[in-house]
Amino acid sequence: MPYVLIIHEVDAYPAWKSIFDQAAQIRKQAGEIRYQLLQHDTNPNRLVHFSEWTSLDKARSFFESPELVEIRRKAGVKAPEFHYLNEVEQGRL
Repeated sequence: MPYVLIIHEVDAYPAWKSIFDQAAQIRKQAGEIRYQLLQHDTNPNRLVHFSEWTSLDKARSFFESPELVEIRRKAGVKAPEFHYLNEVEQGRL
């Protein structure tokens, strides 16, 4: 299963979240299947976006598109760090 892990800081979580939610349909059309959002325990503007995708090629194309670069700028995203990942194993203890 392909996943994308993004770590970044935003100017203000509520403003970022509003834009993130507005982009739900374009994320779905691009191939995002599901996601998780995590906040740093001492800084609510430091975020992790972990998502499952139909393919890493689609995810890369989406996140590197000029449209997404502009959306991130408007959302106040600072220096996003992208990790494109393939699942090796999953377990539950």
